[in-house]
Amino acid sequence: MVTLDIQRKGAVARVFLNRPDVRNAFNDGVIAELTAAFRELGQDASLRAIVLGGHGKAFCAGADLSWMKAMAGYSWQQNRDDAQALADMLWAIYSCPLPVVGRIHGDCYAGGVGLASVCDVLVAAEGVHFCLSEAKLGLLPATIGPYVIKAMGEQAARRWFVTAERFSATRAAAFGFVHEVVGADQLDARVDEIVAALVANGPQAVKACKRLVQDLASRPIDDALRADTARRIADIRASDEGREGVRSFLEKRSPAWLLPSA
Repeated sequence: MVTLDIQRKGAVARVFLNRPDVRNAFNDGVIAELTAAFRELGQDASLRAIVLGGHGKAFCAGADLSWMKAMAGYSWQQNRDDAQALADMLWAIYSCPLPVVGRIHGDCYAGGVGLASVCDVLVAAEGVHFCLSEAKLGLLPATIGPYVIKAMGEQAARRWFVTAERFSATRAAAFGFVHEVVGADQLDARVDEIVAALVANGPQAVKACKRLVQDLASRPIDDALRADTARRIADIRASDEGREGVRSFLEKRSPAWLLPSA
């Protein structure tokens, strides 16, 4: 990988944007590498969680200026193809079977907010600022929009999309976009604690829980949904992992999936 630093230790992979000289702004190379990385990591049976972060002073400052200059001369079809690649990258992270923990520090602007929004758990350092800055450039956050709206809610998106103002991590936590805000010196420790909690749970159950939220979030509670949820719990109760989890609880012992370091 040229633009990413991927570190693996035990059941956890850490993916760092590694373009600190441009505050981890992304371009077509970053998009291609993130897409490939999350598709590969998501299929790695030895992994149970992924951390997404950035090296340097910022998590991600949005689009690379050189890339934006090149896009200024794109045809409609080139713009369409470019945007589709970004859409595919976001989907690769959002749909990754493994839980993704976002480690947010420094600036998180434009497409960087899109990256944050496809993470399952967001931990931000105090002093972080977010900004959906597209309208300032006469653009709109269309490709990242579905994920950002899901993550922050429609009412918050109404404001931040159209004003293009910066908002703090503390404010983002107030409307539910960020899960936790901690001191910069505590960021890695808190991320590690959350990762440890994830790794201690049943690996198949964690994947099933992630998928459950995505599948149920916008569905009406009707006969079909009730039947679907009943099927899902029956499937996992009857699975080897589900049976082991219940047995270990009743027998007051650790489940077989618990790793020695967890």
